[in-house]
Amino acid sequence: MTERLDPYVSLRNPAFRWYVAALVAMTLGTQIQATVVGWQVYAITRDPLALGLVGLAEALPFIGAALFAGHVADRHNRKALSMYSTALQVLCAVALLVLAMRPEFLRDGRVWPIFAVVFASGVARSFLQPARTALGAEIVPRETYANAIAWRSSMWQGAAVLGPALGGLLYGFADARLAYVAEAVLCALALLALGAMAYTPRTREIVAGEEGIWKNLTVGIRFLFTQPALLGAQVLDLFSVLFGGAVALLPIFADERLHVGPQGLGVLRAAPAAGAVLMSVIIAHRRLRNAGPKLFLCVAGFGLCWIVFALSRSFWLSLALLAISGMLDNVSVVIRSTLLTVRTPEHMLGRVSAVNQIFIGSSNEIGSFESGVAARLLGVVRSVVLGGVATLAVVGITAWRVPALRKLDELN
Repeated sequence: MTERLDPYVSLRNPAFRWYVAALVAMTLGTQIQATVVGWQVYAITRDPLALGLVGLAEALPFIGAALFAGHVADRHNRKALSMYSTALQVLCAVALLVLAMRPEFLRDGRVWPIFAVVFASGVARSFLQPARTALGAEIVPRETYANAIAWRSSMWQGAAVLGPALGGLLYGFADARLAYVAEAVLCALALLALGAMAYTPRTREIVAGEEGIWKNLTVGIRFLFTQPALLGAQVLDLFSVLFGGAVALLPIFADERLHVGPQGLGVLRAAPAAGAVLMSVIIAHRRLRNAGPKLFLCVAGFGLCWIVFALSRSFWLSLALLAISGMLDNVSVVIRSTLLTVRTPEHMLGRVSAVNQIFIGSSNEIGSFESGVAARLLGVVRSVVLGGVATLAVVGITAWRVPALRKLDELN
């Protein structure tokens, strides 16, 4: 029990330190990419739908390959699979650098080469996500899962604070070329950190009834339906971020409503992660009791933050609202991730993580596409306000229909 309450127990694990070092470097690089690609595409097209299409280009492979990626993660060396995926992300960064150095490829509003690279990046993330999630559970003792997830979330969010701000500064004060050089270097450092991590693959036996490829691919889905609290948390996260978040539209708010340019965009994109860092450190130092009720309150608060953000014309108010939304969203992330890790048998963690990946990809990347379409049809402000209202409705319906999640106390 003493070890379980030690807030730094995971950080004393050398393998976990290399793991989070790779996570931080990779996240910094991909956040730089997301910020610069978003501003580039909007600068070329001036079309909110184009921003949505960036999310769709990444979501299609990210979601489409998820079940197969989970199958691979449970059958092969998870460290090696993480390294192959990271290497592909390095190549994507180099490709974006080449496009930035050869502007003739992007003349006359032509942005499909950027979409093609983003698609390849989605493939890399599709295989990286389940392999890395399962690897993170494999290198720490089961009794420290919640602590490791809290620190992992904190480190990821910290990188997500610095990455967008760094991308905006590099793009605003230099150009896209320098930003993509930084991305390539950071992703390469992530590859080196993974290589330095000590790891002995565990022998994972094939459980009876999972020999067929189709049964094996769908085992994660079938398992999730036996866990009502976990399924409810996944559905709540899916629809709240799908409707309530509008990160893809931040370039429009930064340019047309707040007038802060690419530097301001980087700060705005970093604000939710800054709030999440603070919340994840708080969670790491204390037990999370009454998890279900707190989850519903935080998701409702997340929707309210986006409603007020859409109406704001003050940069500082908008920044504060985004930071608060990140704090509230982090509670959902920690609860969902801990439930996933604690309640899933180790031999199927890759496949269940892949199903989780579908929920995350649907809410984030498909949510970006939904935001772009809604902004085109309804206007930017109205679409975000209505999305926040829809989030509040999702909270009410989920609390009513999933009593197991509503009554959830401790994460075990």
